[in-house]
Amino acid sequence: MSALFQSDIKSLPLLNRGKVRDIYAVGEDKLLVVTTDRLSAFDVVLPTPIPDKGKILSAVSNFWFGKLAHIVPNQLTGIAPETVVAPEEKSQVEGRAIVVKKLKPLPIEAIVRGYLVGSGWKEYKQSGTVCGIPLPAGLREADRLPEPIFTPSTKAEVGAHDENISFDQAAKLMTPELAAKVRDTALALYKEAAAYALTRGIIIADTKFEFGLDDAGTLHLIDEALTPDSSRFWPADSYAPGANPPSFDKQYVRDWLEAQQWDKKPPAPALPADVAAKTTEKYREALIRLTGA
Repeated sequence: MSALFQSDIKSLPLLNRGKVRDIYAVGEDKLLVVTTDRLSAFDVVLPTPIPDKGKILSAVSNFWFGKLAHIVPNQLTGIAPETVVAPEEKSQVEGRAIVVKKLKPLPIEAIVRGYLVGSGWKEYKQSGTVCGIPLPAGLREADRLPEPIFTPSTKAEVGAHDENISFDQAAKLMTPELAAKVRDTALALYKEAAAYALTRGIIIADTKFEFGLDDAGTLHLIDEALTPDSSRFWPADSYAPGANPPSFDKQYVRDWLEAQQWDKKPPAPALPADVAAKTTEKYREALIRLTGA
């Protein structure tokens, strides 16, 4: 296994470093997106990379982009990333980078929840709602919701926290028509992906999508899709409502961090080698279960 904490592509202009991805310009209308092995938890980038995580995330995302392309267009161009960088930089992009269309990102994250867990469970215990949406009484932690719900959030800068917003607030950030299109598309993506994942022994409890528009105003799926970073994956064979199930995502790291004396502000503590290795194992198992690869 190898780890890439930060890319260093000199042959292209660097545009941005996000929590996980480094983005470079490829001409005027395309981008090179490099998925590093950085891991963020509680909106803080950890100092310890997770070996091969970026390659696993890229493989999972590319699988879903292909499988769900009939629902909504996506950002992929089909251009091999090795062809847009200098020869000595190919090792930084192989298996972990994609060349994408340059699209206008929408100002929200499109979150779909199919199960009652995390911040949704905390809110439900207090008010019987999730992001202000009323739910039936008597639900348990990790219960499946009667129907998946769309709960958008703002997009925070690195180090800041996303904030849940209502559908009406999302409509004000875009337009009511576009907000409805995003909601309906996100729900359709989630429902199809969740049904497939269940046949592979994985419950997708919730997930986050991001969308962008091209010059014609056509909606595209961008960023990543249904990965262990953007979703909560549970093993179906051990699922039991009433507690937060074990998962294939970064919950393993969150649980370790919760046990430390850390105020969830930068800098984050370094992860022990065994915790980083175990996290790689969980990500890899999700990839194998979903794709067989």
